[in-house]
Amino acid sequence: MKIGVLGTGVAGQAIAGKLQSLGHDVMMGGRSADNEKAVAFKVRAGGRAGAFSDAAAHGDVLFNCTRGDATIDVLHQAGEANLGEKVLIDVANPLDFSKGFPPTLTIANTDSLAEMIQREFPAVKVVKTLNTVTASIMIEPKKLPGAHSVFLSGNDAAAKGRARDFLVAFGWTSIIDLGDITSARGPEQLLPLWIQLYRALGTAEFNVAVIKV
Repeated sequence: MKIGVLGTGVAGQAIAGKLQSLGHDVMMGGRSADNEKAVAFKVRAGGRAGAFSDAAAHGDVLFNCTRGDATIDVLHQAGEANLGEKVLIDVANPLDFSKGFPPTLTIANTDSLAEMIQREFPAVKVVKTLNTVTASIMIEPKKLPGAHSVFLSGNDAAAKGRARDFLVAFGWTSIIDLGDITSARGPEQLLPLWIQLYRALGTAEFNVAVIKV
């Protein structure tokens, strides 16, 4: 499958590399076609490199791995025509690092980044997932023992099914569908707790498990 990964940071590198290793045709998009990190992915993993618009045009499915505060701008750079009615799997978080660490949420309570994307690009099928774990766990959940959970939010059932297929291919077994796109508020607002756990545990390689009787 042709997949466009928007963003060249840690999450983008991890997801693009994993997808390429699974046999997909992956293009990583940055602000320019000669973005150093995107070109490095092309050399290292045998994928493709381009600008955001190139990656969006290339992919039948898109992953948003950009910084949350830049996401809307990046998607406009990618081009509404290139986004079309594609599935956009959003792993970003609306974090503000302007005052240092820990960051704060720029969107909370009555809205979410995923909802903002859906409003701005109503034809796109936005699915929120993977934003509650660090990049290494996104693509290799079996690094942690036992069944631990990842979440899905989105308005389109088929799009969520497509996202679930990727999660299963990555190794996820506990996948919880929270509901429509408004339910993305929950996993995005988990980030303050995630940051405190990171501080307490001294590592980013952890996750939560949802257990019911």
